[in-house]
Amino acid sequence: MPLVAESSYQPPFYLFNGHLQTIVPSLWRTVPEVHYQRERVETDDGDFLDLDWSRLTPGRSASGLGIVSHGLEGDASRPYVRGMVRALNHAGLDVLAWNYRSCSGEMNRLLRSYHLGDTDDLDFVVRYALGTGHYRQVYLTGFSAGGNVTLKYLGEKPERVPQEVKRAAVFSVPTDLRASSYKIARLENRIYLNRFLKTLRAKMRQKAALMPGQIDIHDLDELLDFPQFDERFTAPMHGFKSADDYYEHSSSGQYIGNIQVPTLLVNAQNDPFLSPSCFPREVAASSPYVFLETPADGGHVGFAEGTPDGAYYSERRAVEFLMAEVPA
Repeated sequence: MPLVAESSYQPPFYLFNGHLQTIVPSLWRTVPEVHYQRERVETDDGDFLDLDWSRLTPGRSASGLGIVSHGLEGDASRPYVRGMVRALNHAGLDVLAWNYRSCSGEMNRLLRSYHLGDTDDLDFVVRYALGTGHYRQVYLTGFSAGGNVTLKYLGEKPERVPQEVKRAAVFSVPTDLRASSYKIARLENRIYLNRFLKTLRAKMRQKAALMPGQIDIHDLDELLDFPQFDERFTAPMHGFKSADDYYEHSSSGQYIGNIQVPTLLVNAQNDPFLSPSCFPREVAASSPYVFLETPADGGHVGFAEGTPDGAYYSERRAVEFLMAEVPA
């Protein structure tokens, strides 16, 4: 039943294909109004997470907390995160934009880093925020990799999700990691893949320098796609037998049907990163909680509208869904 029959999203005329809708917001958007207060918290395994808070101004009482999860090789400073933070602040929420391990500007301490199925860190962040005693309502948002983590978190162990988590809205989510890893390796998408691999290689070199003898990077530049990189580094560093094992256990698609929190998933049909298997129409049609919206346009983490206030459709749609009494 929760298949959104029509999407109201319309891109501005000058963003006339999925690549422009992906690239232009990533390179040229700015959201200067957001000002963070950073907090470093220690994790139970001896590492740390850097949390960027955007609280309402004194005199305004927050109605709850929004938690934003960024995409692969992103961080809380990315324009799409800052845009969502601004929108959620305007809706009356304090916001916590968290940075994954190795993504806050300082390398994390352990051999492990972050990966696209790591729900334990998101659970830690949710429970840490609730532990402050300031919030009785929590709303989750996530983009791309962060959307995959969010969906997996909500669906893999629904019983562990705190009752304070009321709703979620995620965008541009590769719910099938294996298929998406091959989709982004296509010739027309190599510009994106090469950008990701550049930063992943740089981090691997940095970690190898911090941990002499623990990481072999002799063939690092010979790894030309995600399956090769994940087979060589991501999987063994995080306890998976292989890249395929990592993709199998970390893809959120298999868990979506278990979600018990009203959740909006918006994936654009022209998203250059997403395979057909990343549009779980049958699952959404049979779920009372998962609302799938598939606009024709939007690109990957795009959804620009060209409005004078600089807001994006993803932000407007998230606020609309998260703040609704009854999903529409």
